[in-house]
Amino acid sequence: MTRVVDTVRALIAPLTRTRVFRRFLGPALLPPIERFVAWISHGRVQVSALLVPSLVLHTIGAKSGEPRDAPLMYCPDGQGRAIIAGTNFAGERHPAWTSNLLAHPDAAITVRGRRMPVRASLVPDDERDAVWARIEQQWPGYRNYERESGRTVRLFRLQPVRADGLG
Repeated sequence: MTRVVDTVRALIAPLTRTRVFRRFLGPALLPPIERFVAWISHGRVQVSALLVPSLVLHTIGAKSGEPRDAPLMYCPDGQGRAIIAGTNFAGERHPAWTSNLLAHPDAAITVRGRRMPVRASLVPDDERDAVWARIEQQWPGYRNYERESGRTVRLFRLQPVRADGLG
């Protein structure tokens, strides 16, 4: 299975670096496909998880106060935490989920069907290069989304916490 994933990843990765993907295919096609597959599989399958470690981030809307879900790629940091990057397909605006985490850092994630509470924190400036290097070990060229967006992408660490809030 690893060989299949590596082969598919090698074929897809160059496509994700194209302007057409970042501007049109990614933002227009991936979210509805993810929602449809999640609906049909009752949340058990995530399309992006076929290529990279993926999770569903469960936040509270910064403005609305309503629950929000966002399927995202993540990178394990080697210490039981997840790193997520608000690349927004190299768009000029930060994705809404990053504002949600800034307003409400206590959130939850679902990974491989298991939901767990987390606390989000922004990666400090002095750690950004090391974090990007770790992310690019998993998905080479991913930092180009930041370079091409013209903004500093928000990087978050998600630390699992105990459900009773004593984490």
